[in-house]
Amino acid sequence: MHTVVVGTSGTTPEDVIAVARHNAKVELSAEALAALARAREIVDALAAKPEPVYGVSTGFGALASRHISPELRAQLQRNIVRSHAAGMGPRVEREVVRALMFLRLKTVASGHTGVRPSVAQTMADVLNAGITPVVHEYGSLGCSGDLAPLSHCALTLMGEGDAEGPDGVVKPAGELLAAADITPVELREKEGLALLNGTDGMLGMLCMAIADLKKLYTSADITAALTLEALLGTEKVLAPELHAIRPHPGQGASAANMLAVLKDSGLTGHFQEEEAPRVQDAYSVRCAPQVNGAGRDTIAYALTVAERELASAVDNPVVLPDGRVESNGNFHGAPVAYVLDFLAIVAADLASIAERRTDRLLDKNRSHGLPPFLADDAGVDSGLMIAQYTQAALVSEMKRLAVPASADSIPSSAMQEDHVSMGWSAARKLRTAVDNLTRVIAVELYAATRGIELRKGLTPAPASQAVIAAARAAGVQGPGPDRYLAPDLAAADAFVREGKLVAAVEPVTGPLA
Repeated sequence: MHTVVVGTSGTTPEDVIAVARHNAKVELSAEALAALARAREIVDALAAKPEPVYGVSTGFGALASRHISPELRAQLQRNIVRSHAAGMGPRVEREVVRALMFLRLKTVASGHTGVRPSVAQTMADVLNAGITPVVHEYGSLGCSGDLAPLSHCALTLMGEGDAEGPDGVVKPAGELLAAADITPVELREKEGLALLNGTDGMLGMLCMAIADLKKLYTSADITAALTLEALLGTEKVLAPELHAIRPHPGQGASAANMLAVLKDSGLTGHFQEEEAPRVQDAYSVRCAPQVNGAGRDTIAYALTVAERELASAVDNPVVLPDGRVESNGNFHGAPVAYVLDFLAIVAADLASIAERRTDRLLDKNRSHGLPPFLADDAGVDSGLMIAQYTQAALVSEMKRLAVPASADSIPSSAMQEDHVSMGWSAARKLRTAVDNLTRVIAVELYAATRGIELRKGLTPAPASQAVIAAARAAGVQGPGPDRYLAPDLAAADAFVREGKLVAAVEPVTGPLA
């Protein structure tokens, strides 16, 4: 695993994923260390002046009017961390906490926060030691940033609270730091505030959701193509010239993916050879590129917002190059919260259209010759009837999760923070939505491959054959009498989640978008 070098100009989504999910090591650049030192000199000079400066020599939030004397300032910084580490509920996933820590280090390294180089180095050391603070589900309103989650991380730097060690065991943070030969930090002016005033949690979850959704949208193009094939639909609606006259990039990419999967299929194009010929396929089949493509374009916009935020220094107050330390509102999570909610909406819609295709495969009145519920002996066997129930339950929950968190606001801090983003909440529900979407696509995959195999005498596309072979090898069983279905669905879920679906197709089709 490569080392991620943190400089003054931000980071990339790929580096976030590398640190959060793959335990990449972190190193501060010489440029970052120099910028940290310069900004700290400015803060130290302001701290020596008799005039109060917010975050340096005052209280915080609604208590900012109190001037804090020099002998109480170290206590002030410790206290803000301790009092703000007030999260409740289940633990947040390790990858989220690592992203949270790494992105806070990214902003600290910008040289706009006034944190000492030694504190930044300790942040990197904790990440590199595999120590993960215990962070709880509830506590962030997304303004001023993710306060409670970041406070739990800062608490670990101080050697307080609980954290998970590299062995996965939760212990007192002080013990874990000592075992890793890391000295706890003694916070000075502004440092406590700087460690917990940012959008890092919601941003980290956005970066990971974007990466996951990109893969899932490619997977959904594949399963949509498999369903079209199983339903003996027409691939003519995927022709490039049709999508060129409505030039949304995502739509064109999805249509091209589906067309590549269906190349040389012996099942497509039979829609006019039946007793009741179809003029057109149903919307859930025919409009798959339009729906999948709109989601792709939304992901592209979300990535633009993420990249802007990754290049940002989110803190309040900030140290400016001319030596001023100025209050601001850059910690507000609205830009990130909005796109997190947008992604939950498109994920729900993608799940909805996939479920409609699955239901069509199971309905003998709409499946164009397939047995009811794709059962071996309908009536004796129920086939995939309840697999679709499970899929429908997942989709229904995703529709509830698509209700935007960012449309809400609840005032806090004695009305000082009277409009908040709820971006953390948007990110948390998006993670559930992405998880559910994986399962929904897995159920469509399971049904579509079974439907293709039940079309006796017709030859599937080479890409479809590759998917079926790989899925069966991975434990996703094919047609037959009823059996305990949960293990099959779990195998299909793993097949999609681990990228094996796309990996099975691309040797035949070439790289998909």
